[in-house]
Order: sequence, then C-alpha cells, then structure tokens
Amino acid sequence: MSKYVKELMTDELASRWDGVSELMLVDMVGMDANAAVALRRRLREKDISVMVIKNSLARRATEGTALAPAFEGLTGSQAVVWGGEDVVTLAKEVMALATSDDFKQFEPTGGVLDGARLSADDVKAVSKWPSRAEMLSTISGQIMGPAMTLSAQLLGPAKMLASQIKQKGEEDGEEGEEG
Repeated sequence: MSKYVKELMTDELASRWDGVSELMLVDMVGMDANAAVALRRRLREKDISVMVIKNSLARRATEGTALAPAFEGLTGSQAVVWGGEDVVTLAKEVMALATSDDFKQFEPTGGVLDGARLSADDVKAVSKWPSRAEMLSTISGQIMGPAMTLSAQLLGPAKMLASQIKQKGEEDGEEGEEG
C-alpha cells in the first residue's frame, strides 16, 4: 500500500472517529459471512458501528487523541466497535453478543474509556454499570421522592376533611328530604 493511500485511509479514520471518546476492541476471527452480516445489522439497529482495521492504521489515526491507548501494543486481528447511547450501553451490547450462541467467535478484548485503556475484564465490569437512562431515572426518583412524600403529607388531611364534609352534606341532604 502506498504512503499516499495510507495517509488517505488514516485521514478517513481520524474524521470518522472525531468526537468519539470511547470504543471497544473485539475479536471476530473465524466468524462466517452470514453471522458477520447479522452481527452488523444488529449493531446498526442500535446505532453502533463496527470496523475491522489494520492496527498500524488505527494507531496512526488515533495518535494524540483519547483513543490512542486502545491501540498501544496491539497485535493480531481486531475489530473496533463504537457508538451507541453511551459507553455502558456499548459495553452491554458487546457482552450480550459475546455470550450469544449466534456469535460464538465474537469476544471482547479491550477498549478505551476517558483516555484509559480497558482490558476484557474491564469491559465486562463496565457492562454491569447502570446505563445513562437508568442513572437519570434513579436520580429523578431521588429528587422527586421527598417532594412526593411532602405533597402526600400535605394533601392527605385536606382530602380527609373534604371527604368528611361531603359525607356530612349528603347526610344532611337525606334528612332534609325525609323531613
């Protein structure tokens, strides 16, 4: 491959990964074509991209970025997986695919998160974290919990009083009709 072509490919990778701060590395060696197509389709549905890339080109494209630690000292065939809603969603999907019977050759080997290199065990640990949506739900529940309790405590006696007044009014109405 000529130097010019390598530079074009490096520039293309750098522009494609511009703004990406986390990615996962996976091993897909031995996966047949049908399984690879099904894998790519499943990832595309979740807005996750996958690309098999030469390690030296990836190192050149990520040089000086937060993604660079993922490719340091990397050997063998690797595929790069990035995208999704957040890094936890990405890690969960990678681990789900790794444990799936349909994609037995798919195995996480590492990645990068906030400029720190991740091992395969780290990817597994990240997949157990709560996702962004789960965290927002928890936080909003914690924020709303005391307010909802206070509201119930304030409105409870008022509802009880209103119910008693209504009941008394109905009783008085029945007495007036009889008398």
